[in-house]
Amino acid sequence: MRVLGIDPGTATTGYGVVEGVGGDLKSLTFGVIRTPAGQPLPARLQLIHRAVKELATEWKPETSAVEELFFSRNVRTAMSVGQARGVTLLALADAGLDVAEYTPSAIKQAVTGYGNADKAQMQEMVRLLLNLSETPRPDDAADALAVAICHFHSARLSALYEEQT
Repeated sequence: MRVLGIDPGTATTGYGVVEGVGGDLKSLTFGVIRTPAGQPLPARLQLIHRAVKELATEWKPETSAVEELFFSRNVRTAMSVGQARGVTLLALADAGLDVAEYTPSAIKQAVTGYGNADKAQMQEMVRLLLNLSETPRPDDAADALAVAICHFHSARLSALYEEQT
């Protein structure tokens, strides 16, 4: 299964494509979509939408996963991240992909086995699970890979459960 994971943000949206065969995972690509700070918000959101659709077209994932919004104390930041998340969901739907959504703690639990893992623990587990020589950078790319890993494990467990019932 090939999964496109997305960690949405207005300034920086992380992405990662993970492919799994059996229990073995590998990273096909990862990185970030950066939007210029001086651009009006609609133009930044349009850039994110186009880039996510291009990733889906280029890498042909079977499914996708997006990190759910973690509400912070800064309402303005939460609103802009929510808007980036919305255009990401739209781009994935436009590409014909099913979208799974996971909370930050669910992603941490799936990747490290501990729902309160810190950033360094998450990044190291992503590196180990994908057999990478270095920690993926920037952080948003590593987070997107973690989202994809989480969905891979969740989908795999769901399939095993369905086989048993």
